[in-house]
Amino acid sequence: MSFDRVREKLSILADAAKYDVSCASSGGKRSNSNKGLGNNTGMGICHSYTEDGRCVSLLKILLTNHCIFDCAYCVTRKSNDIKRAAFKIQEVVDLTINFYRRNYIEGLFLSSGIFKNADYTMERLIQVAKKLRLEENFNGYIHLKSIPGASDDLMYEAGLYADRLSVNIEIPTISGLKLLAPDKKHDDFIKPMEKVKNEIIQYKVERKIIKSTPRFAPAGQSTQMIIGATGESDRDIMYSATYYYKKFNMRRVYYSGYVPVLADDRLPSLGTAVPMLRENRLYQTDWLLRFYGFSINELLNDSYKNLELDIDPKLGWALRNLHLFPVDINKAEKRMLARIPGIGMQSVYKIMHARKFRNLDWSHLKAIGIALNKAQYFIICNSKDFYNKDLSPVALKNKIVKNSNSKYRTYFNQQLSLFS
Repeated sequence: MSFDRVREKLSILADAAKYDVSCASSGGKRSNSNKGLGNNTGMGICHSYTEDGRCVSLLKILLTNHCIFDCAYCVTRKSNDIKRAAFKIQEVVDLTINFYRRNYIEGLFLSSGIFKNADYTMERLIQVAKKLRLEENFNGYIHLKSIPGASDDLMYEAGLYADRLSVNIEIPTISGLKLLAPDKKHDDFIKPMEKVKNEIIQYKVERKIIKSTPRFAPAGQSTQMIIGATGESDRDIMYSATYYYKKFNMRRVYYSGYVPVLADDRLPSLGTAVPMLRENRLYQTDWLLRFYGFSINELLNDSYKNLELDIDPKLGWALRNLHLFPVDINKAEKRMLARIPGIGMQSVYKIMHARKFRNLDWSHLKAIGIALNKAQYFIICNSKDFYNKDLSPVALKNKIVKNSNSKYRTYFNQQLSLFS
């Protein structure tokens, strides 16, 4: 196979992989041994993304963009007239090793279209990882995209060589999947998730007894949802995400805004991509649910089905619950401190530590690093000033948005001045 042909394949299959955003690697730890190649530390791999979505620290490619399915939302669906290509197993191995040695990458993210059937495709993905581990002694990060419908035996083998496994649920609801991907079954996504979850639990139990127990997907599993292809509300999306976190111990759920690339009556029209800001709000909500003690129905419910784009979800919740404020920064418990707009968890811990030694005032809070442009309207401290002044939720929202916009304009102008 000529170098030019391999380069052509790389161009086609790297471009096809850019729509998959679930390639973060935090949580993996694979120490180098026996003078092997590469090292994956517990801090994970930092990623840098280009504007078209490519990850430049992982070799992020498809094994092939041939596919037996005809999912309406997918650019590689079988009915789409695009240029097709497929890597040989050894070609992916060689590319990974050569790119690593040139310091282009720190690991591999490998996905694939489905050719022949799920097991045949999954076997080929596993062969790549197996060759890297056993023949090349590669200890860098490997993320394999599990193929829906693959057998339990193959999922087990994949977990022995990969740091992370993931099955993209694709569409947040079963009804949406039936509409856009009638050839696929929801159970085919669930089965490999269940297998991976059970094996990880079993590994942890056995590891406590037998230290030499083989590693199994030490960075856990993740999934991805396409947002905006079938009209689900933010409530529908986040209720689904919460289910996958609880049911399958997901390390992460990723939210990928649908980019219309195909004309289809079932899909949004071309040129109507999901705003990047909507993705951002979903990730913020995800963070509040996992680390800030919020429950899903507090943020999204029958009365509030979609997140506001002009303010973050924590501020939105606070404006709907002004009766809980102001909060005394010197007396409030951790749970309530974490619910104050403009205060992150690191600031919560700093406040709890600092107030052991003295009552905190505005200057102390500013020194801690709290975003007072938001927080000042929801807190009281060792000062007579309180900035809410009994404003209505609408008036307070407008004031905060105006102040935030003014702050960002000032920052932007300062940055521009550096180039003057």
